[in-house]
Amino acid sequence: MSPRGWSGLPLPMPYPPMEAASVDEIPSGAQWQYEPKWDGFRCLAFRDGDEVALQSKSGQPLARYFPEVVEQLRGLKAARFVIDGEIVIEREEGLSFDDLLQRIHPAASRVKKLAAETPGTLLAFDLLVDADGSLLTDRPLSERRRALEKFAGKFLDEGSGIRLSPAARDRKTVDNWFRRVGGAMDGVIAKRLDLPYQSGLRTGARKVKKLRTADCVVGGFRYASGSVKAVGSLLLGLYDEEGLLDHVGFTSGISAGERVALLQKLLPLVKPPGFTGQAPGGPSRWSTERSVQWEPLEPKLVVEVSFDHISGGRFRHGTRLLRWRPDKAPRQCTIRQMDVGAKASLLDLSADRA
Repeated sequence: MSPRGWSGLPLPMPYPPMEAASVDEIPSGAQWQYEPKWDGFRCLAFRDGDEVALQSKSGQPLARYFPEVVEQLRGLKAARFVIDGEIVIEREEGLSFDDLLQRIHPAASRVKKLAAETPGTLLAFDLLVDADGSLLTDRPLSERRRALEKFAGKFLDEGSGIRLSPAARDRKTVDNWFRRVGGAMDGVIAKRLDLPYQSGLRTGARKVKKLRTADCVVGGFRYASGSVKAVGSLLLGLYDEEGLLDHVGFTSGISAGERVALLQKLLPLVKPPGFTGQAPGGPSRWSTERSVQWEPLEPKLVVEVSFDHISGGRFRHGTRLLRWRPDKAPRQCTIRQMDVGAKASLLDLSADRA
């Protein structure tokens, strides 16, 4: 494969995918198409005859990590195309981002084993090159969506590892999706129907994530990097069913002016073990000497934080510190707060499609 693309395809590789700007509210109007924001790996799938390539959002190759998706694409009767979509792995409780992360492994034997045990699915939400080899990126989304649905009806079999991602234009369907964010969905995407494919840009789409809140025990803290001794982040804990305090994430949303003063508040509470269940993991290789240190605290302090997604019983990303909760008893901070309620499966959302 040439770094500039294949002779049979009119797009170069790598090709920057269209992105979305984060907003607080779902936009309304006839010019918008709505789609689920899946909890997976963004993927551009290229096929030219027997040659298949998977490209990540950052332009890196993914094919070696998802051989089953490559074979599914190679098995389609369409000999050439470029699809924009998301690779996901579905479990009974929803989509598993942890299982996706397990795929990024250097051993081919390990990847092959996981591909058989937890096969991935490519959810297609845009068509950039059709089965005739025609470039569609200069056409508006309204035309590309029709072309994608025609492609799916002709080439994608029910139960296949390549599936059409649902889309809707009415707010009732979208609001129903948004209420069920958690199991399969990460949020909602709104895309302009009248615009061509916005490669590498955020001008044609908006994304909205559903933020939730939780009251957490401050089980420890890490020091900030730098010469001044100050708090870098608070380590958060929740009590499990056995009454053990599990580390579930962190928050670093502390203003620069508060970091030194907060340290003086926390030092009198330093006392091991901090977390009696799952403890914080080891430092990353990018951590500085001071930032890898963490101090355990007596379970006295409670904070309310906002978060957007849960993975493996932990907050996927850093949380936002909303406020201190001196009125809240630490023992009230239980793992049950991570129950997201009604979860949407892939089949549920497909049935909702308008």
